[in-house]
Amino acid sequence: MNPTELDHLRTDFPILSSQVYGKPLIYLDNAATTQKPRSVVEAISTSYLTTNANVHRGVHHLSQAATELHEKARVDVARFIGAANEREIVFTRGTTESINLIASAYGEVFLKAGDEVVVSEMEHHSNIVPWQLLQQKKGIELKVIPVTDDGRLDLEAYKNLLSERTRVVSVAYMSNVLGTINPVRDMAAAAHDCGAVFVVDAAQSVPHLPTDVEALGCDFLAFSAHKMYGPTGVGVLYGREALLDQMPPYQGGGEMISHVSFAGTTFDRLPYKFEAGTPNFIGSVGLSAAIDYMERIGMDQIASHEARLTRYALERLGAIEGLTVYGRAPERGAVVSFNVGQIHHLDIGTLLDRLGIAVRTGHHCAEPLMRRFGVEGMVRASFGLYNTTSEIDALAEGIERVRRMF
Repeated sequence: MNPTELDHLRTDFPILSSQVYGKPLIYLDNAATTQKPRSVVEAISTSYLTTNANVHRGVHHLSQAATELHEKARVDVARFIGAANEREIVFTRGTTESINLIASAYGEVFLKAGDEVVVSEMEHHSNIVPWQLLQQKKGIELKVIPVTDDGRLDLEAYKNLLSERTRVVSVAYMSNVLGTINPVRDMAAAAHDCGAVFVVDAAQSVPHLPTDVEALGCDFLAFSAHKMYGPTGVGVLYGREALLDQMPPYQGGGEMISHVSFAGTTFDRLPYKFEAGTPNFIGSVGLSAAIDYMERIGMDQIASHEARLTRYALERLGAIEGLTVYGRAPERGAVVSFNVGQIHHLDIGTLLDRLGIAVRTGHHCAEPLMRRFGVEGMVRASFGLYNTTSEIDALAEGIERVRRMF
């Protein structure tokens, strides 16, 4: 997008015109959560003010209207990610709950002691810990795909890890630390060849790349609304209908039942058997509005803009003396993680904050990856559709200023 278009787009995000410590806000923490356009906030507000009623249960007008909006959001999500139908879309609280649902419900039926689950060294904790809990419960074996020095998955090692005992492969489409975009389509094909299901953590990729679950060949895919310009507290689990049909409910309660008696309970049809209790029907409306916003801009346009930003950031930051960028995969998304000499990452982040620049510091919920690169933490700048090259210039100048202080 050209500068005029970008300037106009930025007016959709009122928070970007705010100041921090008397400096204009430069928000570069989009991998943690994105800012929200006015249209999303207004959709949420309008829902509270005009259609606030519990869904699926009421015959009155407000309940019917709220239900229609909630189910429209499900249809919108299915279209957005290329699912076969809306029955394959389960609303959750976010990526973390989606992966826990898979580990619990799929693992309960299909995995036994000695079976293998393959993850990678670059995974977020939310794609490690649920499988470790299953390991403790069922006695499965957890195998780990190593990461190369340039931040890619070692695909030869991956193929060697697969065996007749492999039941699940679960990897991130895009690393939240390195920005690496993994070849999930090829990895899914390899997993299927040995009879395993393939799970994609798409929390970082869905906001940045066009997504088509059928083209990817995945069996499950998880993402969160708040990382794609939508509200917090709502996420998505996509699952192939045939697999979801065979899985038991993840939680019990209202909404997910067909009939209940003390003699036994029968469960509702897909996707409702996985959605116990009152759903976040306001959040789903916000997610629908976020999808509409991104589609109006165009996912290809977003991807192209952020690719230019990332190339510019790598060039600009790479010229800073003593700065080390982690991850140099040729296929990468809008994330750049780095350290500067012996300066502690927390000090860098704190001092940049005083200049109005918001970045993330720490282990980024990826402690195994930090150990792989021999560091306690990193500074992470992550970009969204509203960021500019001038903001990257300000980041580089801020880092130089910090560097001179030490």
